[in-house]
Amino acid sequence: MSANSAMSGGGGLAIAFPSLLSSSRSKFASSVPLPAVASSGRVVMSAEWMPGQPRPAHLDGSAPGDFGFDPLGLGTVPENLERFKESELIHCRWAMLAVPGILVPEALGLGNWVQAQSWAAVPGGQASYLGQPVPWGTLPTILVIEFLSIAFVEHQRSMEKDPEKRKYPGGAFDPLGFSKDPKKLEEYKLKEIKNGRLALLAFVGFCVQQSAYPGTGPLENLATHLADPWHKNIGDVVIPFN
Repeated sequence: MSANSAMSGGGGLAIAFPSLLSSSRSKFASSVPLPAVASSGRVVMSAEWMPGQPRPAHLDGSAPGDFGFDPLGLGTVPENLERFKESELIHCRWAMLAVPGILVPEALGLGNWVQAQSWAAVPGGQASYLGQPVPWGTLPTILVIEFLSIAFVEHQRSMEKDPEKRKYPGGAFDPLGFSKDPKKLEEYKLKEIKNGRLALLAFVGFCVQQSAYPGTGPLENLATHLADPWHKNIGDVVIPFN
């Protein structure tokens, strides 16, 4: 085998041993695209989310949770990519707060998340949480408080010019000191983005379930499915038997 054949990996094997890839036992292996090799000998990295597909040039794997997923090329502009990273992380954190906030009250028998907001449709309705009235719990007052609070926090965050500090501020937001160990911090960043993406999918699932069965909560839908899994499933949503 020549030196060039040895360096080119799978391509070298195919040249040196053509019968190896032509045998019936290796037909599947020959159908899988091998990583492309540049003329300089540098292997082009494949995307982890889709083996065999080349990793986009703008996704180098340095960001937490970067598996080379950008089929629409939305992050080709560096400024947009940084903004998308920050937006995804913020939405992940909101979703991780929302999902337990939806599941816990329903699990405690205090109504589902749809019933929890029915007070807002009643003129002068009083908000409650976990069965207790919320102070200043009228809709106009709550909207003003939320608007001012979120506007203040987002303004303070936008004043920070370092994109990493905007995403991971630390300090008062890390009272247990998880960011002190750089190696552990990278591990926590990856866990956060993975759990956040799972929470985003869960919340979308809650919304789809509620749209298909108005007024129901996710735990109620889960119990209905477990009681009759062959008939109460996604097929009943796509093609309703009724």
